[in-house]
Amino acid sequence: MKDQRVRPAWPRLALGALSGALAGFAALAVAELVAAAARPQSSPVIAVGGASIDTTPAAVKDWAIRHFGTNDKLVLQLGILAVLTVLALALGVLAVRFRRVGAAGILFFGIVGAAAAVSRPDSTGLTDALPSVWGAVAGALLLYVLAGRLTTVRRPATPASDQETEETEAVPSASRGWDRRGFVVAAASAAAVSASAGTVGRSLNASRGQDASASRKRVLLPSPASPAPSMPRRAGLRIPGISPFVTPNNDFYRIDTALVVPRVDATAWQLRIHGKGVRHPGVYYFDDLLRRGLIERDITLTCVSNEVGGPYAGNARFIGVRLADLLAECGVEPPSRGGAADQLVSRSVDGMTIGTPVEDVMDGRDAMLAVGMNGEPLPFDHGFPVRMVVPGLYGFVSACKWIKDIELTTFDSYDPYWVKRGWARKAPIKTSSRIDTPKPFARPTAGPMMIAGVAWAQHRGIDKVEVRIDDGPWQEADLAAEDTRDTWRQWSLPWQATKGGHTLTVRATDRTGAVQTDQRTRTIPDGASGWHSVVVAVD
Repeated sequence: MKDQRVRPAWPRLALGALSGALAGFAALAVAELVAAAARPQSSPVIAVGGASIDTTPAAVKDWAIRHFGTNDKLVLQLGILAVLTVLALALGVLAVRFRRVGAAGILFFGIVGAAAAVSRPDSTGLTDALPSVWGAVAGALLLYVLAGRLTTVRRPATPASDQETEETEAVPSASRGWDRRGFVVAAASAAAVSASAGTVGRSLNASRGQDASASRKRVLLPSPASPAPSMPRRAGLRIPGISPFVTPNNDFYRIDTALVVPRVDATAWQLRIHGKGVRHPGVYYFDDLLRRGLIERDITLTCVSNEVGGPYAGNARFIGVRLADLLAECGVEPPSRGGAADQLVSRSVDGMTIGTPVEDVMDGRDAMLAVGMNGEPLPFDHGFPVRMVVPGLYGFVSACKWIKDIELTTFDSYDPYWVKRGWARKAPIKTSSRIDTPKPFARPTAGPMMIAGVAWAQHRGIDKVEVRIDDGPWQEADLAAEDTRDTWRQWSLPWQATKGGHTLTVRATDRTGAVQTDQRTRTIPDGASGWHSVVVAVD
């Protein structure tokens, strides 16, 4: 008689689920270790997360930023881990009866991870597939072994005494034939080895950034040849609750697609300028930039994903090389003077591409390749060692971080990353204003109080801010002193608050005379518009 497999009991199905979880953990741990030898961006979670970002519709990305803010990348990674955990549990249960099928499932997801890693724009080739492949192999083997320890086999009866037969029949068949001790030893050993592999992998990955950290610490920013104008004393108002005029680096918003912040060694960094209309292609090193005459400017940056009244705007003092000078040195002419290229495509070390109008970069504004921010080298989160800053344009068409390449081309011949996903080719920042205090749904007490906030229209400047209480007339607010037309401007309005519910609304007028529109639009494709309102209940 042939051996007959016994249908697994619930306790062993639970142990099968545990086996799947351990196999998934082992796969990720081994992948982390192999990624340390390749590069951190090739680990399966990062690769799949990056591919997910690339294929996600623009509206969904905008929703994620709106609801999760700067935690959107963490939420994505946790979501990927949660999905992988559920799938690993299911494969573990399946493997109790079908060992090969369960193990093959682990291998399949390794193939998915490998394909995602190779498809990334910054991929280095098949090497990026190795972490997912080796991790999947390790996980599949472990699941196959653990499931084998849980396999129950009913063996044919053998001649025995009546007493032996009665004793055997007294033991349920479902409890015979699988290796409890072997399972416990194998599971415990796998958990320990996986934890060690994961720890070593994370440690090695962290050490890869030490050279970059050391190079940043060695950077001494030179005195700028063209320092920023002295900031007016009344540019920053001392009103509780208002945004500080200069945003500290740690508080400056960060919106990008990098799941792992690139850590670039400044001593190995270089920038290539080439393409259409470039008569003298050039390669520049970090020290080359520091030796040039640097400019220092106060500039307000705004993300196109910023909703009306949103937090994704900040003001900082940047120091860097005037980009127009580098382009002119390479023989580039703007379209208005017969230049062949109308689009400048900047590329980041993580594969991001950003398209910027050449005319805007070379029209006299303080567009720069920044090397410093608020008196220190750029933070890694904000593009160290070098990033682009162009006043008056939303970041998705100007602010390339971790830049490594500039190609001159045309809008007709190339669509960069965000344009391919439905965003505009050109995106000047819209005139906007925001109420910082009081906060939405605040419950201030009746009496005198201050309404205050910020307004911006980079490269045009703010001329007037008005506030409306409920459906009353527009009242002109007091403007703080203007630093430059490229920075935001604080404003305030004293208010004698009366009891009850009130709606406070703000609008701004820029230097061209254009009044901020009340028409509400989404952030896609070229930035949100509309008036910001705050509802309060005065006690």
